[in-house]
Amino acid sequence: MLNPTRYQTTSNKLHLYEKIRYLAPYYSIFGWGGYASISYQNHGSETPRGLEQNIGGKNVAIFWDLDNKPPRSFPPYDAALRIKKAAQQFGFVKYMIAYANRHAFSYVPPEIREQRKERKSLNQLENKGIVMPKEPYVCEVCGRRFHNNERFINHFRQIHEREQMKRLNQIESARGKRRLNLVARNAVKMEKYRNAARDILTPKVGYGLADELKRAGFWVKTVSDKPQAADVELRHRMVDMMDRRMVECLVLVSDDSDFVEVLKEARMRCLKTVVVGDISDGALKRTADAAFSWQEIMIGKAKKEAVLVVGKWKDRNVLQKLEWTYDPERD
Repeated sequence: MLNPTRYQTTSNKLHLYEKIRYLAPYYSIFGWGGYASISYQNHGSETPRGLEQNIGGKNVAIFWDLDNKPPRSFPPYDAALRIKKAAQQFGFVKYMIAYANRHAFSYVPPEIREQRKERKSLNQLENKGIVMPKEPYVCEVCGRRFHNNERFINHFRQIHEREQMKRLNQIESARGKRRLNLVARNAVKMEKYRNAARDILTPKVGYGLADELKRAGFWVKTVSDKPQAADVELRHRMVDMMDRRMVECLVLVSDDSDFVEVLKEARMRCLKTVVVGDISDGALKRTADAAFSWQEIMIGKAKKEAVLVVGKWKDRNVLQKLEWTYDPERD
């Protein structure tokens, strides 16, 4: 016999679970889910698990060799999103994986270093009253306005950063349903703080490469500092996913010719291969079914050309089915 009270309690729990599940991707540090809405981290295994529901078509996996091809000339978040949009033309992007050693994450590109020097010089001029900003600095969290950048940053650190740490400590110390309620209650405030901090605070290490890629949906793995460690780990992951038949299309972001054999293996297994790199006539691009440059990815040209590439693949498959073959027993 159905217990109405028990059923109502279970229904409330399911409703709460669905609510938290929607919010979980933004709070991976607490041990639920992954880094973005399309890619959830599977605890107990290093392989990130995609959503169980597929929208149809081929499953696509993006493998990014950050040691060989970091987005030094482009903002990491924008570069990651544009790669993803181009890859979506080949099917459902189910996995996005990036590998690098700690030096890749601690490196600061010359453009970023120049911007920081200019900002530091401008702060000194503002402190002396020589220069005044055309528009005041507006805090995206509370809306306060400042005419001095250093005062603006001090305000953000002393008030909003402390509030954020207090919220995180409360969630870390809570358990069970109370922990879920705290995350649901503070979801908007925490996301608002993160969006503001991204533009205001300078990352303590590097220029925030790992955090920006995670925000874009990538599963980021730091490997040892041994030579070729990232290449070895990435090749093993690609072969493992091919063995388990998890994807039908591989998108590799690299110029390293060490991946040629992996691409050949993928083609032997009838998988489609796509390469993103800057070397116009490299071994990887000669081996892959399709290839794009960084410039084509960033200006959106790759996304348009990918549609034409998929059309050619479909036409080729139709022609192969129509080819006549001689079978002595049948003919």
